[in-house]
Amino acid sequence: MKHVLLGISGGIAAYKSAELVRLLMRHGYIVRVVMTQAATQFITPLTFQALSGHPVHTRLLDESQENAMGHINLARWADIFLIAPASANCIAKFSHGLADDLLSTLYLAAECPVYIAPAMNQAMWHKAVTQENIKRLTQHGIMFIGPEAGSQACGETGLGRMTEPEAIVQYFTALHAAGILQGKKILITAGPTREALDPVRYISNRSSGKMGYALAEQAQLLGAEVTLISGPVQLPAINNVKIHLVESAADMHAAVMRHIAEQDVMIAAAAVADYTPDSVQPEKIKKQGEQTELNLQRTQDIVANVASLSNKPFTVGFAAETQNLEHYALDKLQRKNLDMIAANWVGQSQGGFDSDLNALHVYWHNGEKAFKMTDKTQLAKQLLTLIVERLNA
Repeated sequence: MKHVLLGISGGIAAYKSAELVRLLMRHGYIVRVVMTQAATQFITPLTFQALSGHPVHTRLLDESQENAMGHINLARWADIFLIAPASANCIAKFSHGLADDLLSTLYLAAECPVYIAPAMNQAMWHKAVTQENIKRLTQHGIMFIGPEAGSQACGETGLGRMTEPEAIVQYFTALHAAGILQGKKILITAGPTREALDPVRYISNRSSGKMGYALAEQAQLLGAEVTLISGPVQLPAINNVKIHLVESAADMHAAVMRHIAEQDVMIAAAAVADYTPDSVQPEKIKKQGEQTELNLQRTQDIVANVASLSNKPFTVGFAAETQNLEHYALDKLQRKNLDMIAANWVGQSQGGFDSDLNALHVYWHNGEKAFKMTDKTQLAKQLLTLIVERLNA
């Protein structure tokens, strides 16, 4: 059984941690709880003692420990150190190596994997110094779960809500399932395509490729052998992922069809052009008159072609919509013979193209599931976990 040391910092989201303890224990984890003094102002230690079956630790120097080194003993006991909720203050302490209470001292003493589920006001989350602290901790190997966007206790709306306990536990069960995609081959498309008009100009779209690259990175971390077919993006390569760079929709179609026969899963996250110029001018088109015309022809529908194969892989499409999300997503699911489709809004204030955030509503035959607004890395983990569930079903 895994030992989870749960750190709770001060914030209204501390009430969620009670449900988190209950769900972790239901999934077989042994949980011990550490609280800051500020956290005890929101929810009592007795609540967590009753739920976990263990005394709650709040003091740095604990006379009940034989060597008065409770922080060292707890740090060595833990297989996983999870801080949920993690306030901006405790994130700042961790980032700068401060150790003036039990929780921050445990962070320095811990040698196990550390996970942080932030919870704070949206303005605090977006503050440059907070983002710098998060970047520093990420570089130190700390893994962040969330936060999510939504209404906050202060009455504002935005990114900063602690990820719901059920989603945190789902993340852990997937992460520690000894590679839930072990032995699977997954092909992922990402980014936009560019459809040339002449040697200078092209037609494209706003896709950054961030969602597809996040899926590729998380899939290989979960044990999959990943092939990434990428349009033009400004993103770094991913370790242990085979990347094939393409430009046009025709290039992407050809690359996908070359590799699809050996795949178990295909995730079509790319924003592929629906139309391409019927001819490419050999020289730069000169400005002439007040108006001009472009003749366009349909490109091949990559995901539909894959889904029509007799030995098709489990095929997941994406639907980026500005209206009637459910209607268009379900139409594509049926019309293109997909196993699953992940739909998201674009052209709105948060999420979608060229953003680090997104939210998805996923549909399959006789089922659906919504994932709230969060960063695309977290969203990729959630979607991949769902894909595994549907594969097993």
